[in-house]
Amino acid sequence: MEMGAMTFQRGELFSSIAFGEGDRRKDEFVSILASGGGTRVERIVSEGHASSEGFWYDQDEWEWVAVLQGSAELEFEGRDRVELSAGDWVLIPAHERHRVIRTSAEPQCVWLAVFGQRLVPEQGEAPCEGKNKEVS
Repeated sequence: MEMGAMTFQRGELFSSIAFGEGDRRKDEFVSILASGGGTRVERIVSEGHASSEGFWYDQDEWEWVAVLQGSAELEFEGRDRVELSAGDWVLIPAHERHRVIRTSAEPQCVWLAVFGQRLVPEQGEAPCEGKNKEVS
């Protein structure tokens, strides 16, 4: 379907990724769903993946990431670990060093990530008990 000069597109967030029998991919599967204006939306599929020992993400962009399926555990340098299950999200400021401790293999962990130069949390939403608390 045409929308002006842009073509309407559709996708499937929960389609499985075949990582190979007994030979799991070394890296997660990342697909860019949309980008523009300094913002990028990615679908990430993990299957038992974790950051390498001693590796820390230190990104120039802010990252809002939600687990849509499965579960994961993140660690923030010098802070507590954070368990995420389907429906949970975190907003990670630029240069907040973090790593993936583990992701579920069955079901695969499906993430939706939005990257941008400055993502500001909305203040109008009341925090869910035990969910939207600051990591110390």
